[in-house]
Order: sequence, then structure tokens, then C-alpha cells
Amino acid sequence: MVDKDSALIQKKLQTELEHFKAAQKDFNKLVQQRQLLDGQLNENKNVMEELNLLKPENKVYKLYGPVLVRQELEECRQNVGKRIEYINKELKRCQDTLVTLEKKQDKHRENLQKLQQQYQVAVAMK
Repeated sequence: MVDKDSALIQKKLQTELEHFKAAQKDFNKLVQQRQLLDGQLNENKNVMEELNLLKPENKVYKLYGPVLVRQELEECRQNVGKRIEYINKELKRCQDTLVTLEKKQDKHRENLQKLQQQYQVAVAMK
């Protein structure tokens, strides 16, 4: 009877560990995504600063493949502003998901500790 209990607890422990590892993998992937977004945000902020230094009579070009195409300064500012706004929204969404995944990891960690204790008790009672 005790062997069945310890085997059942061990199986639950293994399943919980797999869930925990999956949550960790998702968390790490999201951290990488957030870092990428942070880099893009900084890059776009720098571009916006440069655009704000320009005067209306300055010419602005955008690279499309191998070709430079002239664009209006105000249009460039609007495009970069929209890009910054979009990246900020993505960063917020990413951060919210990270918080959720962190809570999920904590729950799995607690479950793992409880199952380990149960397993130790079951093995000790043999």
C-alpha cells in the first residue's frame, strides 16, 4: 500500500516538475522578447531625438531595401511616434504576462515542495 502511495506521489511530482519546467521555458522566452522590445524602444527613442533636432527644411530619407526614398519630416516623426507607442503597448503586455507566469511558477514551486514532503513521509513510513 505504501509503495503504491509513494509511486503515485512520485508520478504527481514528475508531472508537476514538467509543468514547472514548461512555465520556466515560457518565462525565459518572454524575458528575451522583452529585452528585444527594450532595445527597439531605445533605438526608436534615439531616432525620435534625432528627428526632433532637424529643422523643417532638412531632408529625411528612409531606406527601402537598397534604395533611399525621401520622406517628409513630419511623416517620419509620426511614424516613429506610432512605433514607440506600439512598442510601449507590447512591453506592457509582455510585463503583464511575465507577472502572470511568475505567479504560475510560484504555484508550481509550492506544489513541488508539498509533493516532495509527502514523498519523503511516504518513503520514511516504509
